[in-house]
This record gives sequence, structure tokens and C-alpha cells, in this order.
Amino acid sequence: MAATLCQVMGFILSLLGVAGIIAATGMDQWGTEDLNDNLVTSVFSYSGLWRSCVRQSSGFTECRPYFTILGLPAMLQAVRALMIVGIVLGAIGCLIAIFSLKCLKMGNMEDNIKATMTLTSGVMLLLGGVCGIAGVSVFANLIVTSFRFTTYADGGYGGGGLMGGGLGGLGGSLTPRYIKALMQSFKI
Repeated sequence: MAATLCQVMGFILSLLGVAGIIAATGMDQWGTEDLNDNLVTSVFSYSGLWRSCVRQSSGFTECRPYFTILGLPAMLQAVRALMIVGIVLGAIGCLIAIFSLKCLKMGNMEDNIKATMTLTSGVMLLLGGVCGIAGVSVFANLIVTSFRFTTYADGGYGGGGLMGGGLGGLGGSLTPRYIKALMQSFKI
């Protein structure tokens, strides 16, 4: 009974982690403009993986997507790729995990097959979480290195709130603790 509870809790945390990766990938506030040294405070700009936005003090927001792939920095393309790979691996891992839950009975599936499926889904979720964390970390590195090369009058970008949310949400996909309990129950 305890192994089933651990398995279901791990599955729920994995779903939350994959949802966090998806939400973080789609959000626009990965990098926000530093307003401390900016003389024009009526304009606030922020950017994400897919588009750049400018918000005025009147509340009007204008977003422009990145129209070219070749014109983007290589690191931004790498972050996009890592986040998409993390989403794909997490989604496939969650799909496999659904069928490997002990509380679901499907036909005459043997326990060792379910254990193998659970291990496979756990590895895929772990790799998806690592890809997501790597993507967020690379983008954070881009933001931090941009601090070094900005002039005093040029307002740099700071880490947006989504980066923290992305890192926090990704932790759920890295906690499929039900693997250990399942391995012990099946003596793998």
C-alpha cells in the first residue's frame, strides 16, 4: 500500500513538474529590464524565448515575436531546444507512468513489465527535468553575463520571475521517488 501511495505521489509531482516546464517555456518574462538606472520609467521591456515585449505606463503592451531563427543568439536557440526536449521527454515519461501505476490494472500485465515501465518513465522524467533546469540555467547565465557588458546608461536585463518559477516547477519532474519503492517491492 505504501509503495502505491509513493508511486501516485511521484506521478502527481511529475505532472506538476512537466506543467511547470510547459508554463515556463511559454511565458514572456524570462528577462526583465532593470529599472534602477533607467531614465525613462514610462517604458518597461521584458523578453522571453519566443518574443520581446514593451509595456508602457499607460498599460499598453506591445509584443513582437522573434521572426528569424538564424538571427537569434546561439545560446537562446539552445535554451529553446533544451526546454522543448524537456517537455517532450516529460510528456512521454508521464504517458508511460500512467500505464505503469500499480493501482491501474490493464489486462494481464506482469509486475516485472510494470517495474520496467516505471523505471523507464522515471528515467525519462529525470532527463526531461535535467533538460529544463539546464535551459533555465543557461538563460540565467546569459542574463548574468549581460550585466558585465552593459554601460552605466544602458539598462540591462535582470532575471524574470518566471526563471524562479521554472526552476521551482522543474523540481517536481525530478522527484519520481516511487522508483525506489517500486524497485524494492519487485526486488529489482
